[in-house]
Amino acid sequence: MPAPTQTLPQLPRLTTAQAPLTCEVDAVNEYGEVQKIAIPAERALTVYVDKRELVTLMTLGANPELLVLGYLRNQRLVKDVADIESITVDWDVGAAAVKTRHGIEDIEEKTARRVVTTGCGQGSVFGGLMDEVDEIVLPADAHMTQAQLYSLVNTIRLKETTYKSAGSVHACALFAMTPGDPDMLLFVEDVGRHNAIDTIAGWMSMQNNPAVIEADKVFYTTGRLTSEMVIKSAQMGVPIVVSRSGITQMGHQVAQTVGLCAVGRATNKRFVCYANPQRLKLQPELAGARPTPSASSSPSSMTP
Repeated sequence: MPAPTQTLPQLPRLTTAQAPLTCEVDAVNEYGEVQKIAIPAERALTVYVDKRELVTLMTLGANPELLVLGYLRNQRLVKDVADIESITVDWDVGAAAVKTRHGIEDIEEKTARRVVTTGCGQGSVFGGLMDEVDEIVLPADAHMTQAQLYSLVNTIRLKETTYKSAGSVHACALFAMTPGDPDMLLFVEDVGRHNAIDTIAGWMSMQNNPAVIEADKVFYTTGRLTSEMVIKSAQMGVPIVVSRSGITQMGHQVAQTVGLCAVGRATNKRFVCYANPQRLKLQPELAGARPTPSASSSPSSMTP
């Protein structure tokens, strides 16, 4: 008998309306000289769902369709990517038109309550952030070695980015864990870290490759690990999150609750594992010699 064919989810149709990521302006340096400087090209994108205005996102516009798709998923407005028929972005009018297949049930109720957040480039989310945390189940055996953590951080360091040329943006990346170095699946920059993680969530929703879907993943962000960032990572099924910055109390609480390994202050060979260190296979010998404290910082030399 022939093997049964696997039914793939019906994916939405997406336009590819990428906008320029930077623009040049005249600026004056410390010598009084006028020079051309590249800055991020932030722009407004108003999202309409079935002709109903929903929200305006401030974004670079690198992958606006994936941003909108991930935003709808992370805001829990749609449960399945198959619920969306199409997303059409038109930068001439700064709008994204989302057409669903059957509408969004109780959309007025779902969008009635807003929570002001610490996120840049977004500012608020719909509904209760903690409503579905207890339902999240992350892969129990997923882990990362200290050597793989160092490799991941170095991959980000070597990446040619908008930040290096223009600054003022956040970056997020998604890695698949492999027996060797982690494999970077996607790298996204935007004016806010929430836009970047929403774009990654949108990209994940469009994947049909079982090798990508089933692989244990690590999420990286240049931004701090707030409760929203930890929840969004966990909603994507990602068990390990690495940040160049730190973590908030509520972000730590959520990470502990769902079993997510939260690593922060990850630069060069330094890091702090804030939650669930059992997912991180430590190799202290790779960290090198411990730095010697300076005399001025020793407790005995400090003036009472």
